[in-house]
Amino acid sequence: MRIVDLTHTIHPEMPVFPGTEQPVITKTNTLEKDGFCEVIISMYSHTGTHIDAPAHILENGPTLDKLDVGHFIGSATILDLSNLETKTISVDDLKNYEGRIGRSDFIIIKTGWGKHWGDKKYFDVFPSLSVEAAEWLAKFDLKGIGIDAISIDDINSTTFSVHKTFFRKNMVVIENLTNLDSIKKEFFTLSILPLKTKDADGSPVRAIAMVDEQR
Repeated sequence: MRIVDLTHTIHPEMPVFPGTEQPVITKTNTLEKDGFCEVIISMYSHTGTHIDAPAHILENGPTLDKLDVGHFIGSATILDLSNLETKTISVDDLKNYEGRIGRSDFIIIKTGWGKHWGDKKYFDVFPSLSVEAAEWLAKFDLKGIGIDAISIDDINSTTFSVHKTFFRKNMVVIENLTNLDSIKKEFFTLSILPLKTKDADGSPVRAIAMVDEQR
């Protein structure tokens, strides 16, 4: 079993969604002064590699703490759409993967946009799903969908229709994934366990892929 880390490191200079603030990590105790180390970490709930709960956008949608812990682990597959010439992912772009989608709990869309992490271009018009493509994916029995970009919706969206389409099915959305090129197998086990905080609209996660190299 090979473990692949799909998570960006949280630090004070990291990229964050436009309009939000970078994390603040304040050292409060040191070995020299106190005999132990401790810090205060202050950040938005959708910082770095994170998951969105349906409650993030949907009124009366479940928060992360209301979802069973099993909702955050399962079989996954990567849809490699990094060579698309358009920024809008259509139903036709997904249909070649239909068999794999039907055998998975999680779908990860690999756009290749993660290579721009740390650059202003990361927030430009990155590849995202059309509403029709989201509605097509939502017909499958999925726990969630992930992407290697800042959002599953177009950066200019004000209605967040793609998010809402998935949230209506109680799916979670995973954003800012990285290191997807390290996974060559069609299927693997994905773990995206969030912090268990009350009424959580989202949470940073340590996203990992558990890849069985023998299968």
